[in-house]
Amino acid sequence: MANAAFDARSEELPVESGIDRDQRKKLAKKLGQALASTYVLYHKTHAYHWNVTGPLFYSIHKLTDEQYVNLAEAIDEIAERIRALGFLTPVGFEKYSRDSVIEGVSSIPDASHMVHELARDHHKISAQMRDIAEAAEEAEDIYTADLLTARIGFHEEAAWMLNSLIVENKEGLLHADD
Repeated sequence: MANAAFDARSEELPVESGIDRDQRKKLAKKLGQALASTYVLYHKTHAYHWNVTGPLFYSIHKLTDEQYVNLAEAIDEIAERIRALGFLTPVGFEKYSRDSVIEGVSSIPDASHMVHELARDHHKISAQMRDIAEAAEEAEDIYTADLLTARIGFHEEAAWMLNSLIVENKEGLLHADD
């Protein structure tokens, strides 16, 4: 027999977490934006992984492989947290593109520009997640704050690794100013 208090088609699940419903809804919306940004970055990272060429092909190919695998796992984690807060996850690439702080891929740049762009994108998501983590702390949602803190660490490390590929290249093939 169906539970009268919950309609599977509704946008909200009954949740008794000790976090105010309005705060959960606000966090779910912000997490939806982080989900969108993560999804767009996943797509961009995967596209660059497939299409990189040049002297740093192997390094960039391997690094982006590790990063898109991590991003895929993060997409699921963030979406499941939205559900645990009691709300539906946003869906659709058009919505993700609109809600993301990351610009999608429309062409394939050279390797130097790929790396520079991806590093910049990781910094953008870090900043976005920092804002959401602060909102989670204000709502006393420790789990969401911890999840985002871990994600920030990943994004900062990813940016550092990417930037390290292009900072110094004695042959002058790639440089961060490109």
